[in-house]
Amino acid sequence: MDAQPSENLLTFLSAVPDPRSRHGRQHPLSAILALVCCAIMCGAKGYTAIAQWAQDQDIELMHRLGFTRKPPKMGGIRKVLIALNLKTFEDALTRWAEQLLGRPVSTELLPPEPFALDGKTARGSFDGLKKAVHLLSLLAHKSGLTLAQTQVPNGGENKTNEHKTALQLLRGIVLEGRLITGDAMFCQRDLSQQVIDGRGHYLWFVKENQPTLLHDIKAAFAASVEADFSP
Repeated sequence: MDAQPSENLLTFLSAVPDPRSRHGRQHPLSAILALVCCAIMCGAKGYTAIAQWAQDQDIELMHRLGFTRKPPKMGGIRKVLIALNLKTFEDALTRWAEQLLGRPVSTELLPPEPFALDGKTARGSFDGLKKAVHLLSLLAHKSGLTLAQTQVPNGGENKTNEHKTALQLLRGIVLEGRLITGDAMFCQRDLSQQVIDGRGHYLWFVKENQPTLLHDIKAAFAASVEADFSP
């Protein structure tokens, strides 16, 4: 029997609540959001670039995204994104990514799939008044696809903010059959326990922020006093 076809991005985006009034809607919300996703994946970095990307595409592609008329200009795209509930948008993208990265039902004989916790400051987000936007993402090692992403409080000035944000980010993410990797700031007992409780695996760097653990690891791999056995 043939497998059921996977749901595409538009299916997930159609579940995002529309913040606009019913009066004056010219384009489906899912079409606008799909346009934004496609433009960003093609390298667009801002509202103007997203709108220009849409204008440069063939009308057939716009129809496939769900538009029945010319796509909106920069101002229309900006208004929609400002009014949008970003959490519901991110959740829809996470569910889509989960489907794309779906593993077979039986994962017992497969190695865990690696995902990296990675914090980055959004380029151009600092305007001299507000702190730059700092994002924490969960990225698939193999494909580079972002499975989940959220903003780090206070622009990530304090690295402990990324650790606490990671606890929130991993909630609701399927961890079974996955290996979560990260640098030394994520080497924390509560985060490690959360991954284990989710039946996942973790691999952290260990540095001076965990002096006792670092000492124990060095001792475990040090040469024996008698030098009769390798570590």
